[in-house]
Amino acid sequence: MSARFTAEDGTVLAYDDLGPAGEKPPVVLVHGHPFNRTMWQPQTEALVAAGYRVVVPDLRGYGDSGIVPGRTLLADFAGDIAALLEHLGIARAVVGGVSMGGQIAMAFHRAHPDRVAALVLSDTSPVAETPDGKAFRNRLADRLLAEGMGGYADEVIDKMLAPYNVTGLPDVAARVLRMMRNTSPEGAAAALRGRAERPDYRDSLAGADVPVLVLVGADDVYTPVPEARLLHGLIPGAELVVIEGAGHLPGVERPEAFNDVVVRFLAKSLAQDLDRP
Repeated sequence: MSARFTAEDGTVLAYDDLGPAGEKPPVVLVHGHPFNRTMWQPQTEALVAAGYRVVVPDLRGYGDSGIVPGRTLLADFAGDIAALLEHLGIARAVVGGVSMGGQIAMAFHRAHPDRVAALVLSDTSPVAETPDGKAFRNRLADRLLAEGMGGYADEVIDKMLAPYNVTGLPDVAARVLRMMRNTSPEGAAAALRGRAERPDYRDSLAGADVPVLVLVGADDVYTPVPEARLLHGLIPGAELVVIEGAGHLPGVERPEAFNDVVVRFLAKSLAQDLDRP
């Protein structure tokens, strides 16, 4: 079911609430920049088929949600997720995200650890933004506001996807380009300015006492496999899976392999959770 939710500040947020409400913890999937909730379609279908309730929001400034100019911190996005779960009466959920969405999942976990049943972190980094990165993100925000999304989308498509998938999976590449080009420059710029202020999530992740799955595309150039290994090494008991034949968006590029890993991880995590005293 597609629906709308009004945040405390009046911003209208769009989301899908799919699948059965049963004993299994719901799964919240958070998209990355500059995409929207439709990027998770292969995952929502697989998870609903496996019996999970899945909540997939459009972040503020993206997709069908309200456009919020200025600066949107990762903590602001995480606050929206918390408010949405409160609205839906969900006390505890699996929270997953890719790239910026993974950082939002980390921010949510840091602020609301008791509300996290498990974490799924795809192609993302827990470290604070560097001075060079801060300057880059602010320059890019200025550029998107001045020029729009088209040129940027064309430049980064072979980094979002592995180059061989841009040519080998033309329908996937067209879908990703369409999401990027249709994103609001104001919303994307606000998120970039917020990510420029990104804090470090390593301490809170090191203390995570819930199951954590770290995924990464084998050919991701934004958050390469060595970075995923460092993230994995921070978290006691975490699982790391490298998805072959994929770049920065393995859930889009290799959905069947990605989905198999996630469904298996959740089944194992649920069994562990039920065994807890």
